Amino acid sequence: MLRYGFILLCFVLLSGCVTGDYVVLLESPDGTTGAVLVEDANGQTRLDRTHQAVAIGGRGPGSRPFNIGERRITHDFSEALAAQPTLPQRFQLYFQIGSAELTEQSQRAIEQVFEAIRLRGPSAVSVIGHTDTLSGPVWNEQLGLIRAQAIADMLRSRAMEVIELSVSSHGERNLLIDTPDGVSEPRNRRVEVSVR
Repeated sequence: MLRYGFILLCFVLLSGCVTGDYVVLLESPDGTTGAVLVEDANGQTRLDRTHQAVAIGGRGPGSRPFNIGERRITHDFSEALAAQPTLPQRFQLYFQIGSAELTEQSQRAIEQVFEAIRLRGPSAVSVIGHTDTLSGPVWNEQLGLIRAQAIADMLRSRAMEVIELSVSSHGERNLLIDTPDGVSEPRNRRVEVSVR
């Protein structure tokens, strides 16, 4: 009898935690969580796991984190979750050395960019060209822009519904793989496309 009463008491206490105000840590679309520090008048609580929550304004010095299920999150936050803007989709397309010609794999991958824009409807698209460090910074800036412009031209040729199209170059700045000058690195020869 004592054991049954203890389980029931824990259930009541946990139920009380989620009927008031609370903060819950959700997983991001890329599957990462990160961590947050929640602070209220009673102290600080660190949340660092998916679906970990903490009551706000609870009694005592700081609140203890607890886990909360997907169904309860959906119930409590359905309106907020429905109101979230669609997150941008990002794509990386890679190029042959010294040119604006896509690699064979990226020639297939660009179809995913077209499909994302088609499904999303009128979109704002950012196209940023990048290079490796094989040539000098002046030429690499130009080459990055040539690559970005080539992708923008492909979007235009498909008559994609784009409400804003920004095209720019980072050249050899913002390397994906950090290398010294004069290094041919295929993963740095890319265009990053963001669809939002």
